[in-house]
Amino acid sequence: MNDTLRPNKAELEFLSLAYNRFYDLFEEVMNDNFWKKDECYRYSKIKDGFSVYVEIMHYEPIKFVLEQIKKKRPPMESEIGSDLFRFIRNVVIHFPFYDSWNNVWINKNLSNWNKEGQFIDRFLRKYSGKGEVKYRFWEEDKKLMTYLSIQFPNSYTDIDKIYLKDVLTEKEGTKFSFILMKKIMDTQVIK
Repeated sequence: MNDTLRPNKAELEFLSLAYNRFYDLFEEVMNDNFWKKDECYRYSKIKDGFSVYVEIMHYEPIKFVLEQIKKKRPPMESEIGSDLFRFIRNVVIHFPFYDSWNNVWINKNLSNWNKEGQFIDRFLRKYSGKGEVKYRFWEEDKKLMTYLSIQFPNSYTDIDKIYLKDVLTEKEGTKFSFILMKKIMDTQVIK
């Protein structure tokens, strides 16, 4: 019977570590000093944040939250909170050739180098040509509203290099992503 309660013992152990790590990364990324650090250092922390979040997405209650967002929130918010963040995580983890956000790129050949039809390939086939999605976020402590665009690639071919920086800017895009991830994760936290 204890295995049916959520979170169970294994989930609780995983979630405690994952949430603590993500919240530490969130605090660091949202601090202005973070953006003055070396681009390799920033990239390492950003990769970790996306990785932790995507692992947390496997937790069933988070999947439920993403489904609710799809029904109740603005268009594309659920897809960004799931598919886009998973795409970014997969690119930065499966192609560890890059040492800064602005250098990361992918194309059809690279995404299918081993096997066609994996998640990165499916994502790019589905979202290429979808255009731009505009967002804004508020940083309460700075009394600052930031506007940004998520730009899905126009095309997905063997020769087109799709840079992460063109999909989502490093600073504003990362801050927006971490804020949205945190909002989704916070739905499972009892204060």
